[in-house]
Amino acid sequence: MHTTPLNVSSRNEVEPITATIKLVTESNVANVVALEVLAFNTDPASRWLYPELRQYLTYFPQFISIFGGKAFEHNTAYYIGDYFGAALWVPPGIEPDAQPLIDLIQRSLAGQKQADMFAMIEQMEHYHPTEPHWYLAILGVEPKQQGKGYGSALIQNILQECDRTQTPAYLESSNPSNVPFYERHGFEAIGTIQAGTSPTLFPMIRYPDRKTEG
Repeated sequence: MHTTPLNVSSRNEVEPITATIKLVTESNVANVVALEVLAFNTDPASRWLYPELRQYLTYFPQFISIFGGKAFEHNTAYYIGDYFGAALWVPPGIEPDAQPLIDLIQRSLAGQKQADMFAMIEQMEHYHPTEPHWYLAILGVEPKQQGKGYGSALIQNILQECDRTQTPAYLESSNPSNVPFYERHGFEAIGTIQAGTSPTLFPMIRYPDRKTEG
C-alpha cells in the first residue's frame, strides 16, 4: 500500500534533497505509524477499509503496525527528515505473519467487507513472487511534504541494493495515480487485485538492472 508519491524524471534520477534518511528504531516506531496514518488518510484502499473517521483512527494504526511489522523487526524501515515520509521494506526470505492480520480483519470488519478483504489477500498471495525479493509493504509521505522528492529518496537505497545483488522488488500500489511513479523507478504492473466493492490494487514488480560486464 502506498500513498501519493513524488515525481522523478527517470528510473534512477532523484532531485537532490537535504533531509536525512534514518533507520526506524523501537523508540520511534509510534511516530512512523502516526506518519503513515496521516499519509494514507485519503488513500482509496485504506478509506474503503475504514471509511468512518473513528474506525480509521482506531484500527488503521494497528493495520500499519501489522502490515509493516517485519520491516520494523528486521531493521529495514526508514524515515526521512522530521517524519516527512517513511518506507517499510520487508527483506528477502522473510514472510509476514498472517494470523495477526487475520485477527485484525475479523475484529474490525464484518459481513461482506470482511469477505472481500480476505478475497483480496488471497489474490495478493497469488501475485506475490516466490523467488527472494524485497517487498515494499508501505510507502507514505506526510501530506504537507508531498511533491518534494522524499518518496523517491526513500526507496532509492533499497532499489540500489536490488541492483547490486540482482534481486527483484515487489509492491502493491493502492492508488492508480501512483502507478506511473513506480514505473519511472523500473516497476511494471503485472495484474490487478479487486474483490466485491473494493478499489483496485496494482501488483508491480521491478527486476534489477543487469550488471555491466567488464
